Amino acid sequence: MIEVAVQAEPDWADGTDWERLAIEAVTAAMRTTPHAAMLDAAYMAEVSIRLTDDDEVHALNRQYRQKDKPTNVLSFPMVQDDLIEGLDNSDDGEVLLGDIILARGVCVREAAEKGVPTAEHATHLIVHGTLHLLGYDHIEDDEAEAMEDLERVALATLGIDDPYAITED
Repeated sequence: MIEVAVQAEPDWADGTDWERLAIEAVTAAMRTTPHAAMLDAAYMAEVSIRLTDDDEVHALNRQYRQKDKPTNVLSFPMVQDDLIEGLDNSDDGEVLLGDIILARGVCVREAAEKGVPTAEHATHLIVHGTLHLLGYDHIEDDEAEAMEDLERVALATLGIDDPYAITED
């Protein structure tokens, strides 16, 4: 089973059901991977999502990635990707897959630039972050293409258009 714990700062209160959105995004992302069975596993896998401000994400980005600026999403995996397959053997029946942290200001700005609702862009970022928790990355071009393909599939199941499509104005 999967549990998605959402903590949203007050500036995220815009009428969106962030908990529902996060659960749907995490589930959609997981279903696109070989780890989909985790959704129905006997153990409880938890993903923690924090919706916060640019200042907090800036500080975390500086501390953990040595990048002195805010970013849209940070992911902090708690399970090494090569150990995910063995989670069925978890002693206590629970495992924290990791944390996903979104920056409100960056998310709102990027959504406006893309001409999409903030909730739609945040969904994409949560899908992206979930894939990072499952061991996917985009350092190399082939990894980036594979990860983007998974994102497209997950988002399509949620009725969200390809975020990487180039549109002509």
